[in-house]
Amino acid sequence: MIDKDHVQLSIVKQCELLNVSRAGLYYKPAKTYDLNLELMRLIDEHYLEYPYMGARRMHVWLKEDLGYNISLNRIENLYYNKMSLRSILPGPHTSKRNKEHKTYPYLLRDLRINKPNQVWAIDITYIPMEKGFMYLIAVIDLHSRYLVHWSVSNRMKAEWCSEFIQEAFDKYGTPEILNTDQGSQFTSDSFTTTVLSSGVKLSMDGKGRATDNAFIERFWRSIKYEKIYIHPPKNGKDLYEKVKEYIYYYNEERRHSSLDDLVPTTKYVSIKPPLSFGRVA
Repeated sequence: MIDKDHVQLSIVKQCELLNVSRAGLYYKPAKTYDLNLELMRLIDEHYLEYPYMGARRMHVWLKEDLGYNISLNRIENLYYNKMSLRSILPGPHTSKRNKEHKTYPYLLRDLRINKPNQVWAIDITYIPMEKGFMYLIAVIDLHSRYLVHWSVSNRMKAEWCSEFIQEAFDKYGTPEILNTDQGSQFTSDSFTTTVLSSGVKLSMDGKGRATDNAFIERFWRSIKYEKIYIHPPKNGKDLYEKVKEYIYYYNEERRHSSLDDLVPTTKYVSIKPPLSFGRVA
């Protein structure tokens, strides 16, 4: 990471070499009330087990089963706005879609995916920390399950997503199709223009169909249960290091039964640069 006392390389030069913004050096987890952090952690763990539970049912569970005296409005704000969750079943508020944004049809139905860089899937997830929380964005190659690129940020902005996917295209080339959900970050003009102007087709999950993006949802479950929940990050820098360490393991060492017990990097046979170390926004 950045050595602020390095005698030969300035902070600016180190940031350029590591592809880290200078502003990102000083980022801190988003601040919120301790109770909100506690509730978000519970919601996150429960959602991984029961992704069909929307905000209303999550509120009932927290209130009736766990004894929290909280309003539905509070849970809806955490569930939809802070954590950007959606249940896998169609229903109201299942995605943070901006109704003014154009959406695109789902292109993966009955599609045979048989080569690297044919289809990528992109998504964002909430990451709990010892104090506060941050967001992790990642793009995965569906043929090989290779985690192509990733980034962490304390804000979930469309500009972050646009810059992120452009970096992925620059480093790994472009897929034929990029699959997303209908979240406002992915339906924004800046994101869709970046994707379409690169000659990539956009595919968007049906509303409330988190199962359409099953492979990256499965990765979220893996990194949280195998890394984040066991060793909660202390701060943004610690999160960056933990994610980098886990993704190296996931791509290079973790064998997948769906890949005939191969590791993803073996299946990702297209020309690729050295393993990406992600970025901080």
